[in-house]
Amino acid sequence: MIAITPEQTALIPTYREKWRLIGLSIKPIDRPQATAAINTAYNIIGCSEPKIIFCDSPEAALQAFKPLIEGDLGSELGREIRNKIYNELYNQLRYQLGSELENKLYSKLYNPLFDQLMSQLHGQIKDEILNRFIGELESGCDSILNRQFYNNNYIVSELSACHGSWVNFCISVLNLEYDPPLYSAFKSLVENCGWIYPFEKKCFVCDRPRQLHFDSEYLLHAEGQPAVEFADKFSVYCYRAVRLPQTIGQVPPQFWQASWLLTEQNAEVRRVLIQAIGYPKICQELQATELDTWQEYTLLKIENNIDIEPIYLLKMTCPSTGHVHVLRVPPEVRSAKEGMSWVNWGIDPEEFQVQT
Repeated sequence: MIAITPEQTALIPTYREKWRLIGLSIKPIDRPQATAAINTAYNIIGCSEPKIIFCDSPEAALQAFKPLIEGDLGSELGREIRNKIYNELYNQLRYQLGSELENKLYSKLYNPLFDQLMSQLHGQIKDEILNRFIGELESGCDSILNRQFYNNNYIVSELSACHGSWVNFCISVLNLEYDPPLYSAFKSLVENCGWIYPFEKKCFVCDRPRQLHFDSEYLLHAEGQPAVEFADKFSVYCYRAVRLPQTIGQVPPQFWQASWLLTEQNAEVRRVLIQAIGYPKICQELQATELDTWQEYTLLKIENNIDIEPIYLLKMTCPSTGHVHVLRVPPEVRSAKEGMSWVNWGIDPEEFQVQT
């Protein structure tokens, strides 16, 4: 059984960061190098070199092959390429590892990248594309699109980068035996292509995004601009990993309007709006109803159905500064005094020795 030394363990963050940067690259792909990578992959699985069609974004690729009849595309090859190159290379390395070491490498290398690259970046892009085509998908009018997303005939650079960190570490640090041509083909596909839609006769290769923005917690996030944007302006707007409609995402949060809560159907988007706008502004713009007062505390209710449950708020005014603070309280609260007790973990307000 292979053991990993402390010195080798210390190299894990280096390989994780290396492949994270590859997966998040915004450098335009080199088309001659991408062409060579695709042709090599087709040769490995015993297929003739296809006609390669370069597209500015994954959405553009779908639009490109959407009108084509099946005979113009030939059979799908995504799974075949993955099985021959990715999985075969992967299995060669896995068989040389003990399960304990494999699990450790997954948790330290693969899983952190998967959380960022796949759960966020890939998931948000895919969901945005699906959202744009949802009418066709639901009606069943577009068999090509339907087949692509549910049979997974595409190879995504984000997932490949997750695999790359694991494979690269096993080969370069642990010195495991591997098939050089397979690794070379795998590495070339990851480094030189974005999303790939491979068919027998044609292969659609997508370029990388031109913009990627994250917050301090590495969540997709941008204010007043796309968090993800491709060369053809296909964009994904996100606020702390929550995908926003363009009408909201293109507006800086300081200009968001409480009235949008009245028409927004998505609960996650409403949550983000409430969080960013803040209850004081919401109370003012939506004319919250005053239910009860006690000293400098006021219990308010927003009558409009803008959240999953009714919104009750406790408005607190500082006697010395006049500063107003608004805090949401449970719907069960029925008086300002009761709301103040809830804020202070059930202690009756009259028991306070000092009020602030």
